[in-house]
Amino acid sequence: MKYAHIPVLAALCVLAACATTPARVPQLEEARAKVQALAQDPMVQQAASEQLADARNTLQQAEIAFEKREPVGRVTHLSYLAARHADIGQARLDEARARAAIAKAEAERNRVLLAARSQEADAARLATEDARLAAEEARRATEAARLETSAAQTEAQAQAEAAELARRALADLQAMETERGMVLTLSDVLFDSGAATLKPGAIDTINRLATFLEQNPEIRLIIEGHTDSQGSDAYNEDLSRRRGQAVANELVSRGISSARFEVIGRGEASPVADNTTAAGRQQNRRVEIVFSDRAGKFRTP
Repeated sequence: MKYAHIPVLAALCVLAACATTPARVPQLEEARAKVQALAQDPMVQQAASEQLADARNTLQQAEIAFEKREPVGRVTHLSYLAARHADIGQARLDEARARAAIAKAEAERNRVLLAARSQEADAARLATEDARLAAEEARRATEAARLETSAAQTEAQAQAEAAELARRALADLQAMETERGMVLTLSDVLFDSGAATLKPGAIDTINRLATFLEQNPEIRLIIEGHTDSQGSDAYNEDLSRRRGQAVANELVSRGISSARFEVIGRGEASPVADNTTAAGRQQNRRVEIVFSDRAGKFRTP
């Protein structure tokens, strides 16, 4: 059956939970050093305050995870993100310094040109100096453009790596890629027949889903309840909504803000199998969780 491997996954999760954080984590130490170096730069508030704030916030999460002896994977993941924010901030500082140097060169060039007008005898020398300063200005402008491009590439790479980590985590949850994006399906075996109370077997999946949402705060959910065709339309719509709400309530109880998801009762309107057979009706009784992208946007089919 589709969920015969769930006990194996649960066992793996128990083993993973036992992998406590070691006495020292090199990635965390590297992140500390990079964030501290960024914070001590006198230009950071002018040119990279946002990146510093992001780096400090993510580092704080890593420190808390380290102190709580959470799994080392979470500590290293948060440490990696903190270091990347610090790298982006450093690139912004380099760019700001390059632009300041350009402005200084431009001021010097203007001074030299003014002197040229008042000292005609030195015109040739000043023309040569002007050319040199212009070349230096062009060189600095090129360097500033390179640094800006590098900062953008670093930021894009960090975003891409974070997105890939999120995709792998969703794959571990057994979420499937669909035209609506990544979708996780909870079958009716997680509910009592005709009821909206989650069975104990659903708790492991809910816990893993809550952990994923904690690690990816920008991702939102649409939680859809579905039923088979047994019963009236009104009854099925209400039951499907209550089942979706039961999942939402479990996430809220684990600290996930209700503002991050929408609960919808679809009733019997969207079957995935034939309602004339018991096996088909069982497939139709389900809760589907649709994940947004990292910008909080849902894909339009």
